[in-house]
Amino acid sequence: MRVAFVGKGGSGKTTLSSLFARYVARQGGPVVAIDADINQHLGLVLGLDPAALPEPLGVHIGEIKEYLRGENPLIASAGSMVKTTPPGRGSRLVGLDDPFFADRFTTAVQGFGLMVTGPFSEDDLGVACYHSKVGAVELFLNHLVDGRDEYVIVDMTAGGDSFASGMFTRFDMTFLVAEPTRQGVSVYRQYRDHARDFDVPITVVGNKVHSAADVAFLQEQVGEDLLVCLEHSPAVRAMEQGRAFTLEDLEPANRQALVTLLARVQAQEKDWERFGRQTIEFHVRNAEAWANRATGEDLRKQIDHGFVFGERPTVPAG
Repeated sequence: MRVAFVGKGGSGKTTLSSLFARYVARQGGPVVAIDADINQHLGLVLGLDPAALPEPLGVHIGEIKEYLRGENPLIASAGSMVKTTPPGRGSRLVGLDDPFFADRFTTAVQGFGLMVTGPFSEDDLGVACYHSKVGAVELFLNHLVDGRDEYVIVDMTAGGDSFASGMFTRFDMTFLVAEPTRQGVSVYRQYRDHARDFDVPITVVGNKVHSAADVAFLQEQVGEDLLVCLEHSPAVRAMEQGRAFTLEDLEPANRQALVTLLARVQAQEKDWERFGRQTIEFHVRNAEAWANRATGEDLRKQIDHGFVFGERPTVPAG
């Protein structure tokens, strides 16, 4: 399953991404967490020294395109691939154990793998959009065939900026982290309204809740979309200050909230048909809006209408 954490900047989505990844990894299945936020803090929250971070995906997007293109005859070159380019017959489909991504772009931490898009560099300032880096994550997700009990957990960019690409449709479940404030709820409404026509499963996770009045406020504002609330946590604050931390340090109600989050993800049906349909839809949108002009090609011709999403070729025995 692919899980996104979104929300207003400062709502705690990075912290919750890290806690959820730790908890899911404890259950035994393969887990990869991806820091796709312009503020690259997931590794820091997980206790990694900056020098221990993996190679950033966004810096190597050309190599990633070449690798994923494989032998797809509809894609003339890596230069004609864009962030929305869908896989087809001949493309290289990957799993969480794919050596190209696992060996070079993944670092082990807290019992799971961490991938990062990478921050802005000085060369990017004033001339590049952060979504040019996040495009590497979108390509990875488009070509990923994840198996049962495998999890990809993505810490997304803050607020409505997640809608600047079609990546918001790449997930089986989206957790919107909302503080009990008008600002937190406004981001929920924006996300809900933008995602309404795309069958994107969204549920709200209340965070930094101090009282029953905070819970009542969220219930009044978001209704049935409110799944669970996490209390204000001294243990989490200590973790964010760099002190030693384990999941056992969490308050009982907050540990139970992680159980609830995983149960909600596990109850969600995998919908490869929707995934494939929306991959193609957003590729056509991007081709017509800008990508055809940028590449000098009609990128709609990259679509392999006979390709079945969710199927990964197997190598015959012997």
